[in-house]
Amino acid sequence: MKDLETVAKELAASGRRGELEALASSADGQKLGGMIDGAALEKAVKSGDTAALKSALARLMETPEGRRLAQDVGRIMGK
Repeated sequence: MKDLETVAKELAASGRRGELEALASSADGQKLGGMIDGAALEKAVKSGDTAALKSALARLMETPEGRRLAQDVGRIMGK
């Protein structure tokens, strides 16, 4: 599994980082961001707690905003 720094560098090099940042700043992204406990998510990422990450993602995907955002991310990453 790649670490977050490697993924960030790859996104920057691919030119997709700006598009993903725009999604995060969108109304859907902002609403979903408010639903996430950032500290808990960061802890899960750093510790490799995939169960916690899957749970957080599942909660987001239950919302219309989460589903739209996932489709948009897939479209961007599929370029």
